[in-house]
Amino acid sequence: MYETQDAELYTRSHTIRLYQPEDFEGMRKAGRLVAEALDMIGEHVKPGVTTGELDDLVRQFTLDNGGLPACLGYKGYTKTTCISINHVVCHGIPGDKALKDGDIVNIDHTVIVDGWHGDSSRMYAVGEINTRAKKLIDVTYEALDIGLKQVKPGNTFGDIGFAIQKYVEAQRMSVVRDFCGHGIGRVFHDNPNVLHFGRRGEGAVLKPGMFFTVEPMVNLGKPAVKVLSDGWTAVTRDKSLSSQCEHSVGVTEDGLEIFTASPKGLFRPVFS
Repeated sequence: MYETQDAELYTRSHTIRLYQPEDFEGMRKAGRLVAEALDMIGEHVKPGVTTGELDDLVRQFTLDNGGLPACLGYKGYTKTTCISINHVVCHGIPGDKALKDGDIVNIDHTVIVDGWHGDSSRMYAVGEINTRAKKLIDVTYEALDIGLKQVKPGNTFGDIGFAIQKYVEAQRMSVVRDFCGHGIGRVFHDNPNVLHFGRRGEGAVLKPGMFFTVEPMVNLGKPAVKVLSDGWTAVTRDKSLSSQCEHSVGVTEDGLEIFTASPKGLFRPVFS
């Protein structure tokens, strides 16, 4: 897929990669396309639509707009997106399941544009959802915002996780421990692992040029999850609702740049 002499650019690094200022433009293009795809799919998330139909729409949109679906064929995965409903924490496989009124849905999508990866996920409400589900989604998005406020040179990855965990647990919800954010750029899943729990001041120090995702998964119940026999789908052990949202970001000289911001301002659901 890539030139042999550039193979090290496309292999998981043993250290945290630092990208150059000119590399930010590649991430902007990839981030914008994945955000546009997630903007597009919102109007199609409604009762009666199958997750497979949503997956087809996202794949076609990505290809039509000059991108490649990063998940398609990744480690044997056969779909473009991960679509996780209700108590599915992450990596739900699209198929024949139809959405129902009251469901909450996470759609996680990654594109490749000119070798750069844009990775993002959002929550969608199917019809009218209950108060507890709204609260869960609101807490998840607020947790992401709180974590992103810690992204600046001199802080640590532990600062991000600590801020997220402290806020979520104060809402009497829990942060999933089994999955985390990750480095991103030329490589889909690169160093470092970005935990959404932890201790202030621990972990690597943030430096300009680091690219990674922040993607907290929050459960209404306990944090424990299990992976089903398909090898992908992760669900809450206590069957409680779960929610996730994700941005790809880059550390700048004085803070961060969010690569996957919604062009239409649709990243965070608004409830009446």
